[in-house]
Amino acid sequence: MDMKKGSEKSGTSETAANEPIQDLREWLTRVDEMGELVRVKEPVDRDEEMSAVGYLLAKQTPSPAVLFEKAAGFEKSPIGARLLWNILGPSIKRVAMTLEEPVDTPTVELIRRAKDKLKRRIPPKEVAAKDAPVFEHTLTGNQIDLDQLPIPRHWPLDGGRYAGTADAVITRDPDSGYLNIGTYRMMQQGKKEVGLYLSPGKDARLHITRAWQNGNDIHVAAAWGIDPLFMMVGSQTFPKNVSEYEFAGGIKGQAIPVVRGTTTDLLLPANAELVIEGVIRLNSVKPEGPFGEFPGYYGRPEAGCPLVEVTAVHHRSNPILTNALMADYPSCEQSGFFSVMRSAKIWDDLDKLGIPGIHGVYAHPAAAGGFGMTVISLEQRYAGHAAQVLALAAQCPGGAYYTKLIIAVDEDIDPTDTDQVIWAMASRCNPIDDIDILRNTWSTWLDPTQNPPENRPYGSKALINACKEHRHLPVFSKRTALSKGVYDKVASRWTKLGLPGQIPTVRAFEEENKVLYHEVGGFEPGKQPGESD
Repeated sequence: MDMKKGSEKSGTSETAANEPIQDLREWLTRVDEMGELVRVKEPVDRDEEMSAVGYLLAKQTPSPAVLFEKAAGFEKSPIGARLLWNILGPSIKRVAMTLEEPVDTPTVELIRRAKDKLKRRIPPKEVAAKDAPVFEHTLTGNQIDLDQLPIPRHWPLDGGRYAGTADAVITRDPDSGYLNIGTYRMMQQGKKEVGLYLSPGKDARLHITRAWQNGNDIHVAAAWGIDPLFMMVGSQTFPKNVSEYEFAGGIKGQAIPVVRGTTTDLLLPANAELVIEGVIRLNSVKPEGPFGEFPGYYGRPEAGCPLVEVTAVHHRSNPILTNALMADYPSCEQSGFFSVMRSAKIWDDLDKLGIPGIHGVYAHPAAAGGFGMTVISLEQRYAGHAAQVLALAAQCPGGAYYTKLIIAVDEDIDPTDTDQVIWAMASRCNPIDDIDILRNTWSTWLDPTQNPPENRPYGSKALINACKEHRHLPVFSKRTALSKGVYDKVASRWTKLGLPGQIPTVRAFEEENKVLYHEVGGFEPGKQPGESD
């Protein structure tokens, strides 16, 4: 395969169903075919105007991605960069397509499939420099001038212009040598410098700290125009000894093509639009921020962050820079995709821990960019099952960071349906018995509820058991539910009856309730589950 053939005109509806996406341009072609891409040909200001358009478009249904063909004032730039905003937004269709799944896949099923794909890892495949589209143009030394790129300002009170807010930042563990891909904000600090903000506990921060402890500089690279799959994978917490390249390959079903850097020892995504390479010198920091962040608030005040000295810039002709606006829902870029990926990762963690009976996991996108709340639907199989799930989901690698509310519901509740979850909380949770608090948990400097700011990055978590009380399952009041036979009868006549739209799906039926009680053990009131006669 000629790896330089990816283009915005490549890809068709037929290929979208059968072949993995190779690059951002092919991804855009498929989004255009879905009718979820807006192209703006008139020049638009990179400072606040582009982000404003993205913010407002995200609130539409459907919510389109927007590609700005021209940045005002950069019409004569030799690089000719374009900018993509609201990349995935709240569109579950674009998220599904990026995960190489049918665009009409229901949310819980999409999460289940993503969870299963995370169990499959495919190492990346190194290609020659001549076969890497990102090496079409290379700038080094005095050729490097980041002012030639329309790096945008997102919010009025941001401390500067931010590149690669939808990025893939690549570092190497100084001890094990594995490559990590993360998504971190990068503020332009000069013609050849960018700042790198890293929350406590994040992999790149651990790598930098370790290198400095050893008295060494550390190489870093960042792709500022990427296949959105890298953004989805890079946002998650994986084992510290396995590269995200392998998880991305597992999701795509084929090895990710990578190319060796020219000024670093790192492997770069070969099909990226634009990649910078650089070095962070020993103890080199510079004030950075604030920045409008994922909770929908500005982050902490200006503080020192590692400073990247850019040593090379590689890019395709007319590269596309990917930009992720952090805002309130649904305009927070990470909300939709992060919800699916974080849910899948938490579910995968519970699988690995051997926890049975999980019917669904959902990190709600409206909860601080998908970070703030996790709902787990489970079939209770033993005493303490719900409490165990709550504690593990709160502290497993995929769910520990920031999350404040962890809610357990029974299997008859769709965790993605907020109305059902609230109903379960109101009818099955007794606050004095069913809410526990975890203190001094892993959080972030970006949490606006922890004040004064020096109290951060420690947080707390509420564990809310909204399941029917296990010890009283036999006598717990039965919910009102349709019979399956009546539902099927109505469904078969829905159109004939002149009823609008499609018949809604139903998770619980009267007959299933009977089966459920039988499966729990067939016990009688007054006996505990599993208690023999």
